[in-house]
Amino acid sequence: MALIEIKGLTKLFGNRKAVDNVSFEIQKGEAFGLLGPNGAGKTTLVSMLVCLLRPTSGDAVLDGSSIVHDPMMVKRKIGFVPQEISLYGPLTALENLQFWAKMYDVPPRERTRKIEALLELVGLSDRKKERIDRYSGGMKRRINIAVGLLPDPKLLILDEPTVGVDPQSRSAILYTLRHLNQQGLTLLYTSHYMEEVEFLCPRVGIMDSGKIIALGTQEELRLLVGERDSLRIFTQTLVPEKIKDEISNVEGVSEVRTGENFIGLLATRGRRALPSILELLNERGVKVKSVEIKEPNLENVFLHLTGKELRE
Repeated sequence: MALIEIKGLTKLFGNRKAVDNVSFEIQKGEAFGLLGPNGAGKTTLVSMLVCLLRPTSGDAVLDGSSIVHDPMMVKRKIGFVPQEISLYGPLTALENLQFWAKMYDVPPRERTRKIEALLELVGLSDRKKERIDRYSGGMKRRINIAVGLLPDPKLLILDEPTVGVDPQSRSAILYTLRHLNQQGLTLLYTSHYMEEVEFLCPRVGIMDSGKIIALGTQEELRLLVGERDSLRIFTQTLVPEKIKDEISNVEGVSEVRTGENFIGLLATRGRRALPSILELLNERGVKVKSVEIKEPNLENVFLHLTGKELRE
């Protein structure tokens, strides 16, 4: 059963289409990932879904309520965790949650219980009386998520919620979200970090230049790449730019990308192609440090579909 149906959403800024005729559904209880590079249109799409921006055309219906015709009802059903920290630095974590509980009209008799439960959920009960401006970036992000959960949303939308946080905090955030989803909360998670979406979201939409260019389960999307392996070659010496074309000519190789000490590529039967690639590198004086061969991931899918990397 679809909790939200997105129907031809489009947003123009002048002559530029930031979001271009986007349509998809998110099922009740699902963790849906929206994957794409910075500038793909993810934040603009999310801003329309949470009724901060009005669509140029199209609509989205959440649990029977339209973002165009009934935005106030939609806002009551959504929790939103934006990229920006929506907290007040001079206030403590507890004071911030109390303020936002009032903004969300959480009944006074429920506020203390709910705030304490959320502080426990994000692992900051023991730091609740410290000022937010003394928190680390990861701790602020965790309180940001607690704010988004205050209204008991039917859908929690998270827009790049781990930007700028340390690996430990990122892991804590992702495991918290997985727990919430396992408890039945529907999630829409946007990111340009492929590994986060792979961890959290069984079904994924890939967005680029304002459009959804692929949509499906992770396995369905990987099949778009075909029966190919992902090879990652790390080198001790610099990789000359011209070698990219030479590697592309090796039988079975496609979609080569290079860095100063890195070569990434897709290859049919990668293990069979590898000896020819290593021989070529040796002839060109490139010393290999290590090699990884894996099945394609979502980043390979994006590269295959667009010819560019997620973090370009």
